[in-house]
Amino acid sequence: MADPVTIEDIYALFQVSRAEADRRSAEADRRSAEADRRSAEADRRLQELERIAANTSREVAGLTTRWGQFVENLVEPAVIRLFQGRGIQVEETARRMKSKRPGAQMEIDIFAVNGDVAVAIEVKSRLSRQDVDDFLDRMGRFRQAFPHYGAYRIYGAVAAIEIDAGVDRYAYRQGLFVIQQTGETVEIANDQAFQPVAY
Repeated sequence: MADPVTIEDIYALFQVSRAEADRRSAEADRRSAEADRRSAEADRRLQELERIAANTSREVAGLTTRWGQFVENLVEPAVIRLFQGRGIQVEETARRMKSKRPGAQMEIDIFAVNGDVAVAIEVKSRLSRQDVDDFLDRMGRFRQAFPHYGAYRIYGAVAAIEIDAGVDRYAYRQGLFVIQQTGETVEIANDQAFQPVAY
């Protein structure tokens, strides 16, 4: 026959259970604190990565802007010579011509004009087909954006240091002049048979 369970036995069992519960609670608290520490460390690292990404984006944007300005500085001085050589007698150039008209907001990188003829030029460090399509879309809205040029013959041109494969031919087929780097200057790549589209 088993010994009867005494109050001391029950109390001792309660103490053991309580100690085990306390140990488990302390372990859970330790794990929770460790998880909190790791979460705080992960948050700190994420904030640091976000800061680095923001700085990198600003630096890349700055480089892109400076590179774009470099290309404009290469193209703009040659524009009058290039187009006069093609029989388009432009005599003035302007940079970053902007329109804020509703439905026709746009910016033209370089605009060459004289009398009743003008050339709108899109300048890129690297020219893609999407760039050409975007420019053609803008050229379709040019007269809405700049109505005071309504009576002008407006030609389009794209200029770049680097042109994705086949994009020069694509722009040519769309009726755009293609200006690209040749040595230390730029030249119109279109052949003499080229017929530009007037917008």
